[in-house]
Parts: sequence; structure tokens; C-alpha cells
Amino acid sequence: MDTIDAVIRTCHTHGRPDLAEQLTRRRGRLLHPELRVLVTGTAQQGRSRLVNALINAPVCGILPDGDAALPVVVRHAAAPAAHLIRRESPTVDWTVAVGMQARTPLAPERLGASLAEAAATLPAGAPVHVDVAVPRSLLAGGLVLIDGPALHSVAEARDLADRAGADLVLWTCEAGRQLSDAELGVVSALSQVFPGLLVVLTKADYTADWRHDLAESRQRLNRAGIAAAVTAVSSSLRVHAVRAGDEALNKESGFTDLIVYLRQMVEAKPDRLARAAAGALSRMALQELAVPLHAELANQDDDGSSETVAHLQATHRRLDELRKSTVRWQNRLSDEVTDLMSDIEHDLRDRVKALLAEADEFFTTADPAKSWDEFEPWLRQSLQDLARTSMSWLTERTEWMARRTADMFPEDAGDVLPPAAPTVGRDSLAGLSGLDAPPVAEFTPGQKLFIGLRGSYGGIVMFGLATTLAGMSLINPISIGGGALFGGKSVRDESKTLLKRRQAEARVAVRQYVDDIFTKLNKDARDSVRRVQRALRDHFTAVTEDLQEAAMESLRDAKAAADRDAAARELRGRNLRTELARLTELNTQALALSDRARA
Repeated sequence: MDTIDAVIRTCHTHGRPDLAEQLTRRRGRLLHPELRVLVTGTAQQGRSRLVNALINAPVCGILPDGDAALPVVVRHAAAPAAHLIRRESPTVDWTVAVGMQARTPLAPERLGASLAEAAATLPAGAPVHVDVAVPRSLLAGGLVLIDGPALHSVAEARDLADRAGADLVLWTCEAGRQLSDAELGVVSALSQVFPGLLVVLTKADYTADWRHDLAESRQRLNRAGIAAAVTAVSSSLRVHAVRAGDEALNKESGFTDLIVYLRQMVEAKPDRLARAAAGALSRMALQELAVPLHAELANQDDDGSSETVAHLQATHRRLDELRKSTVRWQNRLSDEVTDLMSDIEHDLRDRVKALLAEADEFFTTADPAKSWDEFEPWLRQSLQDLARTSMSWLTERTEWMARRTADMFPEDAGDVLPPAAPTVGRDSLAGLSGLDAPPVAEFTPGQKLFIGLRGSYGGIVMFGLATTLAGMSLINPISIGGGALFGGKSVRDESKTLLKRRQAEARVAVRQYVDDIFTKLNKDARDSVRRVQRALRDHFTAVTEDLQEAAMESLRDAKAAADRDAAARELRGRNLRTELARLTELNTQALALSDRARA
């Protein structure tokens, strides 16, 4: 009892009150003087006839539906008595005392009919069993026989044996057939918690070679490692032998050996059987308690499965990724700035080139002296539009550059873009002064007269000399007309020459003015790009520092958590090993109980 009490306390310590309750019930039954024997097996294996033959009374299997008959508990009494007992629920222990309202008296002399009448008044599926008391010397020593229902699984068998309060199990099987694999599984499970389990081959009188079947069954149980004895009986021979008073026939039925075995078990219960049962129950409970401990200890040996270690490794990887991303975004920003400066200069040159081509086209026909007031506002407005367009494009490129740089950060960094986009200069030509008209020499009337006279002189001389051949004087109407014609042409040619000179001077002035504006715009654009670069560099540097600081803090926390987890796991491992050692010690004590019981 000390051993099983220690196991019960251990079950409570390990949070297994169900196992402790089961052991407590079995402990109480081991102290009870009665030996409750559960007779069970699969369907139609002669269970009820076996019990009836043992007590020489037809008390089992008396309902017309055979194996669907109610379970019957047969005990000793000075006078025959029978009751139909209704339990509160299927899980209630059969050994628990019930009140009179749960007991329906039955007539022993007509037990079958009385039982059928009483069962008809109960709801379908009600948890009931029949309690029969008969005056038999076999039962007088404390033997209680339980005719249980047919069983097909380990769970059913263990539950029935536990609720019926069994101390010993008789498993019935017809002679002439081998135990099935399913039956072997049930017998093996029952033998682990019910020492002394006996396999009874029934209906031996129907099988000529039952001795061979008996030997085969023993060998098969031995090969399966099942500690169970085997015997063969014939209920028909037993009933006939009792009626005829034939002792030899009674011995041949096999019941003599079975009765001797049962009486030995009744005598052995207070000591040998109780020790064996306590040892088996303790070992079974200790094995169930040890399984999760072994599993937990095995899991603790796998460091890779620790969540804290995995978190620590993930934090290390994130910090390394942040360090790599720092180099990536710095290189990306530098490359983008270099490309942007080249692109903005090229864009400005293309726009200025197109503007100068338009100005040159204008001065191909226009006279600067007459159209300058119209041209100069157009030029100034065109330059301002060019500057605004270029700055707008530069703004879009800087925003795109910021996004491209932000893409170099890890995805889990979140939105690292600056809250406001870096600004570039937009009013670089707001105070642009106008271009003064180039100085133009006036073509005065005196100059025109002088140029005309100079040109007409040549005409008068040329035409005068030609007309002298005709006998005319040098100065004559023809020579005067020729001089006038040549003088007018000279004035027109000089006027065209002065116009082309003014146009050339205007083009030069416009080109120089636009070149100055281009230089200013190009410098302003470069300065803007530099300002944006510094702003983005400072922003992303601050973001990187914040992320790295957070990652370092997380790394420190993860390292501390991993250290705490390792210490906790080490402590838990020591506790598990200590507890397993204690369970092993208890198991050794339980084995010693079983060994002393066998001795």
C-alpha cells in the first residue's frame, strides 16, 4: 500500500487526477476481502453458461436475446435473492452502494420472467445490472462472479473491468478456434493491470482435439509475451456431472481445476494477488507519467526548436540585413545624384538649343530695330517657362530618387520616406531682368544722300561716257537717269547690309544672354540636387540609426531571453531527470512487489 500510495501522490503532483482516482478505487478494492471475478469475452463464447455451471444455477443469460442480456453479479447469501440495480450513470462504480429506490426486487424462482418484466419498465439504454445472491460454498469464501457483456476493444474492456470493480478476469474463447489478433490485444491490455488473468477455452466437449488447441493457445500467448494462464472446460459436462453426482465426469469437465484456481486466488488476494495488482497498477501509472516527461526531455535537447533561440537568430539576421542595406542605399543615392546632374544639364541644353533656334528663326526676317519690343518679352517669358518646366521635372526626379533609395531598406523597416519631399528652387528667374536691344547705328538722311550721290556718280560717268559716243554731252538726261538708278541701288544695298548686321548683333546678344541664363539655371539645378542629396542623406542616416538602435535593443532583449530560456530549460531538464529518476525508483519498488508476489 505504501508503494501505490506514493504513486497516487505522484499522479496528483503530475496533474493526473484521473489516474490517481483510478488507482485509489483499485486500492480500496484490494483491501476488500471479496474477490470480484469478471467473466467476459467476445460474443457467443459461453460466458453465461460458464458462470451458471460454476454455481450450478441458471442465473446468467436468461433473457431471450442471449448476449444482449444484462450483466449479472453473483455473490453468496444464506438465502436466494435477486435485484435489478439501476446506476446513476454508465460511469458510476458498480461497487458503490445504492438506495432502495435504485433496487428492484426480482423473484429468484422465476428469475428470467421477473427480470424481463422489470427491464421492460426501464428507459432504453439505462445503466443497470442484475445482482444475484445464492447459497454456494464456492462463493462463501468471498468469491463474486460477474457475467459481463461481450467486449471488442481494449478501451471497452478496461472501462468495464474498472467500473465493475473486478480483481480478476476470466477471458472466454471457444475451443476449436484460435484467439484473434484483436482478442490478443484485449487480453494483453487486461493482463497488464489484472495479474492472474485466465483464458478459459469453453465448449471443449464440442472439439475432439481440444488438448491441441489448449497447447497452441498457451504457445501463442507466450510468443505474444502475455502473462496469462489457459485452461479448457465444458459447461455441459459440468452441469451433467453435478446432476449425476459423477466426480470423474466433473473432473473431466475441467471445472475442478478452475474452482481450485479461483479458491487459490481468493486466498491469495490479501497478500500475493494484492501485491501483484499493486505492482502492475503502479507500473502502468508510472509508464503513463514517464511518457510526457521523456518527450519533453527529448524536445529540450533540440536547441533548434527553442522559440527564443530562433528569435535571436532572426534578430541577428535582421541586424546584418540593416548593415548591408546601409551600404546599398548610400551607393544608390550617390549613383542617382550623378545620373540626375547629367540628365538635368542635358535637358537644359536641349531646351536652350530649341529656344535659340527659334530666336534665330525669328531674326531671319525680323528687324531688331523695329521688333525688339515684341521679341524681348517673348524671350524673357520663354526663359521663365523653360526654368519652371526644368525645375518641375527636377522635382519629380528627386521624389523618384528618394523612393528608389528607400527601396534599398528591408521590407520590415516600413515606410522610410521623408514626411515631406525635399524641395528644389522654383523661382530662380523670378527677378530676371530684360535684355536691352543691341546698339543700332542710324541710317540718317544725310548718310542716305551721301551713299546715293556716291553711287550715282559712277552711274553718271558710265552712262555719260557711253552717250558721248553718240555726240551727246557727258551730262545729259540719260546719264542723269543712270546716276539716279545707281544711287538708289547703293542706298538699298547699304540698307540691307545694315539690317543683316543688326540681325547678327541681335543673335549674338540673345545667345550671350541665354548662355548666361543657362549657366545660372544649370548652377541652380546642381545646387538644388546637392541640397536634396544632403537632405536625403541626413534623413536616411537618421532612419538607419533608429532602425539599428531598435535592432540592437531587440538583439539585447532576444539574447537575454535566450539566456533565460536556456537557464530555465537547463533547470527544467534537471528537474525532469530528477523526476524520472524518482519514477524509476517507484517502478523498481513496483517490480519488487510483482517479484515477491510471484515468489
